[in-house]
Amino acid sequence: MTEKMKLQDYITPKLIFVNEHFDSKGALFQKIYQESLDSGYVHKSFLEKIIEREKNFPTGLQLETMGVAIPHTDAECIKKEFVAIVTTDPVTFVSMEDFNQSVAAEIAFVLGLKEPHAQLEMLQSLMGLLQNSKVLTQMREAGSADDIITIVKTNNI
Repeated sequence: MTEKMKLQDYITPKLIFVNEHFDSKGALFQKIYQESLDSGYVHKSFLEKIIEREKNFPTGLQLETMGVAIPHTDAECIKKEFVAIVTTDPVTFVSMEDFNQSVAAEIAFVLGLKEPHAQLEMLQSLMGLLQNSKVLTQMREAGSADDIITIVKTNNI
């Protein structure tokens, strides 16, 4: 059996954005796109595809203590696998559970994975994290990308 996917294996400081402010999820996607394109992680089609996928399959999730979002896109947009983490003032996403509800997401985990089964495994791995409000709060309050990496590694996520 293969080892379980871990978030810590897919994060990099240049794709962690801490205490950001975005006027919309489009602006958040634009920032992730620009940095991941400049760093060679994605193809040019990434931005259009992630916006389109989010429209058709919303990824907002209202948790007990905060809202989060887990946007992702098709594997063909990805050159090198990553998970971008964004902590931000609340950004409105549509709820994955109820398309009539919106979620004020304070943390976004943007998945850039190549294999369909990898997305499912990463989502399963993230579900454990999403049930841990203490760790999510630590991430939300982190002051830097290095702090977030330390939190993820310390908690073996």
